[in-house]
Amino acid sequence: MGQHILPGNPPVALILRRSPRARQISLRVSRLDGRVTLTVPQGVPEATALNFAHDKESWLRKQLSAQTQMIQVAVGDDIPFAGDMRRIVAGTGRRISLTEDTLAVPGPGDSVATRLQAWLKSQARDRLAAASDRYAAALGRPYTRLTLRDTRSRWGSCSSQGGLMYSWRLIMAAPEVLDYVAAHEVAHLAQMNHSPAFWAVVAQLYPDYERPRQWLRRYGTDLHRYRFNT
Repeated sequence: MGQHILPGNPPVALILRRSPRARQISLRVSRLDGRVTLTVPQGVPEATALNFAHDKESWLRKQLSAQTQMIQVAVGDDIPFAGDMRRIVAGTGRRISLTEDTLAVPGPGDSVATRLQAWLKSQARDRLAAASDRYAAALGRPYTRLTLRDTRSRWGSCSSQGGLMYSWRLIMAAPEVLDYVAAHEVAHLAQMNHSPAFWAVVAQLYPDYERPRQWLRRYGTDLHRYRFNT
């Protein structure tokens, strides 16, 4: 893997990746962070790949210009919580306060993002644990542990040892989306695959799963717009 620059205004950084599985050259723009990956089959000269990227420059710049703007979280911004947008405002006291319209975060301005992220993770753990407990009890199969991460490629996972992992950003989505992901991962305690038998278990735990599933496919990446690190 190497990095190259496509000249222009502005220049575009390309990450060149060799892949033994690739059958043709391809360009991909990440919806999460805008990174551009140029995938090249083994044996194809680097110059050929870069010429391909140059030929696709118009398409590439159009894709980059359409990227969703990233938001560095701060007082005055709006962020989603449990499916509803809340305005971040300066708070008083020691604890973050939630209303129908706001998230009041006390402390210095440069600590707001860090404090808010920690609070969101705490809320996510409580709600995901409650949902996981509920579905595991209904299924009659306990899980062994629950961990939170800031994953990009998946919203949750279930290990062969019965450990559940979730993205803490699910707390920003509507409650039914969080519940669906919990039901999905708990279903893996019975079926470690995505066979028809697995989806039958999901339907048993969460009958109307298709709507939140489609929401995640269409809009889930928007939850990664919000940056909490400076």
